[in-house]
Amino acid sequence: MENSNAYLVEVKVGTLMRKYAVPCIISLVVAALYNIVDQIFIANADYLGSYGNAANTVVFPLTVIALAVAVMIGDGCCAFVSLSLGRGNGSGAEKGMGNAVTLSVLSGAALCVIYLIFQNAIVTAFGGTVNRETFEYSREYFFYISLGIPFYVFGQAMNPVIRSDGSPKFAMTSTLAGAAANIALDPIFIFGFKWGMMGAAVATVAGQVITAALSAWYLFRTKNVKLQKSSFKLDPYIIGKMLPLGICSFLSQISLVAAMAAINNMIRKYGAEDAVFSQAQYAQIPMAVVGIVMKFFQIVISIVVGMAAGCIPIVGFNMGAGRNDRVKRLFTLLLICEAAVGTVSLLIVELFPRQLIAVFGAANESAFYTDFAVRAFRIYLCMIIFACVNKAAFIFLQAMGRAAASTMLSMVREIVFGVGFALLLPVWFGLDGVLYSMPVSDILTFVISIAVIASAYRRLSGRETRENCVRRQNLSLTN
Repeated sequence: MENSNAYLVEVKVGTLMRKYAVPCIISLVVAALYNIVDQIFIANADYLGSYGNAANTVVFPLTVIALAVAVMIGDGCCAFVSLSLGRGNGSGAEKGMGNAVTLSVLSGAALCVIYLIFQNAIVTAFGGTVNRETFEYSREYFFYISLGIPFYVFGQAMNPVIRSDGSPKFAMTSTLAGAAANIALDPIFIFGFKWGMMGAAVATVAGQVITAALSAWYLFRTKNVKLQKSSFKLDPYIIGKMLPLGICSFLSQISLVAAMAAINNMIRKYGAEDAVFSQAQYAQIPMAVVGIVMKFFQIVISIVVGMAAGCIPIVGFNMGAGRNDRVKRLFTLLLICEAAVGTVSLLIVELFPRQLIAVFGAANESAFYTDFAVRAFRIYLCMIIFACVNKAAFIFLQAMGRAAASTMLSMVREIVFGVGFALLLPVWFGLDGVLYSMPVSDILTFVISIAVIASAYRRLSGRETRENCVRRQNLSLTN
């Protein structure tokens, strides 16, 4: 079968990066907006307010768990398929894509069942018991979100799979269609029908169903990988090769859940010792605010991850074809772009925190809400430039096939530093210690990332692979 992805070793890396990264960025930002849009409309509904905001923060990690499973399957498949196509192994690419489809369907269904069975325990574990109103709103929102988990996992897993088949624009379109439905339905259900948290959740699930349906439609019209009925039969060998390539994406998301659980519970514990937030009517404010700050950070990280993940097919194909020189140029360009995104984000959070929090219903809340939000934005995200560069390094290493180094970095950042400092710093700094945990973690991770990035450059600058030498010899003979 002729490989129509051969242009990945011929077109300028900057051009390829724009072609693949922009749709990926849009897809991930739009996916992030599902939960964020819910929170904006919830915050501006005076009958929900900060209680609904806090409930949204409680439930958010559960969608991240589902996303973690989806990106492990999807990104792993994307890297595996790209490497296979680069090596001319069409059969391996076909089996990888089919197995990814089956795994996403099974894992989405399993998560849904687990969520529904352990609903109360899960809500409690993520800080939902800060007060009675927050707990009830959390349970309501969580129940309906759980029903949509199978569609969410499938749609998010197929997004990178579709990109690996050479259709980044369709992957973007399917996500945009679902998000547009969510944005249109949220105000109708929340303000028109007064469905409250249920309305926000139903609007989200409706969008997820649309994205999943479009993704399923695409599978019958793939470009470079033609799926057969046998492709969907689970193959332990293929799964064993594919999933490790997506383990970094999984760990970066799942470890974020661990950090969120630690942060939410520290907020509940040390908020109860604060002079203001120990009062029942203000108890939910810290959790609501930190959730909002995390949502802004999620948008930034979606851009960062979109840039890096968009490069996965390019990196994988060029690595498979022995073009390390092109991979090195792409890595340099990516790091520069990620640092630029971090710089712009830093200026926004330091200069315009009041404008940011105003979007999330600050006009309906007390002055304590806005004051804590300003402090949270400025402290929690003050090292966001380092966070952007760190994330780019994690994903690029994964695309190069260096899953162990990528996984190590991700685990150190999110578990050792992210959870560790979230638990330790509040002991000395109280509620502000939760905010300090983020910048401290990013600084220390960046120090490690520098060494790993340098190692990656040395690897890419080493002797040409045998495939690259053969390619150059063939070109000289042709000329």
